[in-house]
Amino acid sequence: MAYVKAFVVGGLLCAIAQAAMDLTKANPAIIMVSAVSAGAILSGLGLYAPLVEFAGAGATIPLPGFGHTLVTGMLEDAAQWGLFGILTGGFKAVSAGLLSAVLFGYLMAVLFNPKG
Repeated sequence: MAYVKAFVVGGLLCAIAQAAMDLTKANPAIIMVSAVSAGAILSGLGLYAPLVEFAGAGATIPLPGFGHTLVTGMLEDAAQWGLFGILTGGFKAVSAGLLSAVLFGYLMAVLFNPKG
């Protein structure tokens, strides 16, 4: 059942982003930043964590989950380190994901010949 929940919630989040791209003239970059910002705001208000508990990867993998991870890391480190934790907590929380994206992106660029 966990797979079904993740599929439905992740699919809905992606469908919302796709609808925003289809129905508005907004640049895809603006929609992506809006999704991350929405996840951060909802996380700060305590509304995104229940969705993560319910859907697991279906809520953490799409872009709003990145905003949630940033805010969660900032809040955890702020509780321990104060203002310094606010500045460093987000970086610590997302560093593995960002490193993976850069490393695998570079690896694919080296291994394959891009067309264009």
